[in-house]
Amino acid sequence: MGKYRIFETRTFQEDLGRLKRSGLSRLNEKLQEHIYPQLRDEPHFGPNIKRLKNWETPTWRYRIGAYRFFYEIHEK
Repeated sequence: MGKYRIFETRTFQEDLGRLKRSGLSRLNEKLQEHIYPQLRDEPHFGPNIKRLKNWETPTWRYRIGAYRFFYEIHEK
């Protein structure tokens, strides 16, 4: 297994900031403590990971309850 770097877009950070202000900081805690470490080790496979079909750039989706976030993997 390789190691991967995770980068959040500015839009994602702004959206997460709005959620924190509304009392949903548990989502941020889950991202930092569980999801990002999992994705750094293996971003292709997992119980909440799905590769999206028919996307020009290969894109994956991670599901966290009612929330979804999308990411690309740059292997180089």
